[in-house]
Amino acid sequence: MKDDNRRRLTCDVLVIGSGASGLAAAVSAAHFGLEVVVAEKAPVFGGTSAWSGGWLWIPRNPLARAAGVEEPPEAPKEYLRSELGNRAGDPRLEVFLENGPEMAAFFQDQAGMRWIGGDRIPDFHATPGAAQGGRSLSVAPYDGRALGPWIEKLRPPLDVVSLWGMGIAGGADMGHFFKATRSPRSALYAAGRILRHWRDLAFHRRGMRLVNGNALVARLMRAALDKGATLMESAPAKALLQEEGRVCGAILATADGDLEIRAARGVVLATGGFPHDPARLEALAGRAGGSGHRSAAPETNSGDGLRLAETAGAGVDESLAWSMALAPVSLVPRKDGSFASFPHLVERAKPGIFAVSPQGERFVNEADSYHDFMKAMLEKGFPFCWLVADHPAQRRWGLGWSKPFPFPLGGALRSGYLRRGRTLAELARACGIPAATLEATAARFNAAAARGEDPDFQRGESLYNRVQGDAGHEPNPSLAPLARGPFYAVKIVPGSLGSFSGLKTDSAARVLDGAGRPIPGLFAVGNDMSSIMGGEYPSGGITLGPGMTFGYIAGRLLAGQPVTGLSSEQEQTS
Repeated sequence: MKDDNRRRLTCDVLVIGSGASGLAAAVSAAHFGLEVVVAEKAPVFGGTSAWSGGWLWIPRNPLARAAGVEEPPEAPKEYLRSELGNRAGDPRLEVFLENGPEMAAFFQDQAGMRWIGGDRIPDFHATPGAAQGGRSLSVAPYDGRALGPWIEKLRPPLDVVSLWGMGIAGGADMGHFFKATRSPRSALYAAGRILRHWRDLAFHRRGMRLVNGNALVARLMRAALDKGATLMESAPAKALLQEEGRVCGAILATADGDLEIRAARGVVLATGGFPHDPARLEALAGRAGGSGHRSAAPETNSGDGLRLAETAGAGVDESLAWSMALAPVSLVPRKDGSFASFPHLVERAKPGIFAVSPQGERFVNEADSYHDFMKAMLEKGFPFCWLVADHPAQRRWGLGWSKPFPFPLGGALRSGYLRRGRTLAELARACGIPAATLEATAARFNAAAARGEDPDFQRGESLYNRVQGDAGHEPNPSLAPLARGPFYAVKIVPGSLGSFSGLKTDSAARVLDGAGRPIPGLFAVGNDMSSIMGGEYPSGGITLGPGMTFGYIAGRLLAGQPVTGLSSEQEQTS
């Protein structure tokens, strides 16, 4: 690698952005001997991936097959046809399904990744081809000390979701915390986790037991460093470099001034889409709140990749069913007067909780996926809704940022984030809801919930609903009456986990121009690539799964390696 007074660098591949998709491209390209530079806009690496649950949707993955979960290639295709309709004809889907298992095996065998399987995690919807498990992968916990000094450059878990900055993994880990006041074994487990975290804070200033997306990014960073990639933080890309119609690098803004990086093989855009670009939100996410849309993604994901690509003639796909990966969020007040977005991914499906419109009526199966929940609210035309819990439910599960017992509620109540009433009528007045309507809604819900039924929205009937509920609760894991006050509510507004609409690409992750031709030297992965799911959300992990797969594909192609399912023309990067 050549460094000319830090004004000019040369390399083979420049990756702009450091989420899981960009790092996947970097690791695969570096593995095959290329000189790779990863340029990250923020002072920390990981993007949205570092805040995510770390799950990937990879049908027919190696762990599932090793566990005896075998399904024919046609099964996930049938599910995607059921979910996506005519969008299931996107040729990128076939390439993803063929290469996803290979990607998972590569990172396991060649990059130190330790996957854990999701054999009991079902697809979101019980449509033809749906699976009850075996299509999901996540990553095992990781000791942050293995990153050495680079641990300080890893984006920490999202503060409003974590416990003193400590990440909690789904499944058994989270289950112990929820049962800590009911089970001595779980109490000892939770206490041990907390004590270890406090020790880490004392010695390392952050937790060292990394889980979820934090562990995924940490493992990818370690692999990229071990394979010789250069990681640069606080280096946003200002412009792409082009010569004779080919993208050949970029200009980065650094603390030492502008830095020109020439990339002989090409540039991979992985900047996380546009969830915090007001102009793009206004243009593409109007029915999801427009410029007022609240995303739980990092603020630095502001559409840089899309704007850079447009200067090279690229087009943004505006045809998706939904432009955003929708999720219900609540606004957590910060001391500086700003608000953080809390994504409600867990408690909605738990017994003793329901959601109501501004008029106090239920409108959705609360235990359905976060995307489906928000779709229902937006399609009804509600600008917001309320998530309501009785006292036992709030103290058991928490309600958004207001944590469960033994954590106090004073701060959430004083700030107005959490509303409380001794009775449902009093809660209704605190929220501006018609009291009689809320009481009638609760009476209808409670009568059926006591029998484990929901005749209005069939909550708890699907396997996905039951998995999201409380496995120990009978007769329906997802339903219980809201019976004992005081009662609590949190306001939910239109939000997302990130954007779906992105750059038009082909099956080789090459960015396309307005005429549908590949722009030489330019690739896009992750949320900079328009979602291969067409704006639908059929299962958890449909962002990271395709993102890492196409990152792996881009890295292989840039290194001149063959890719399953591509034509010889698509394998040409020049």
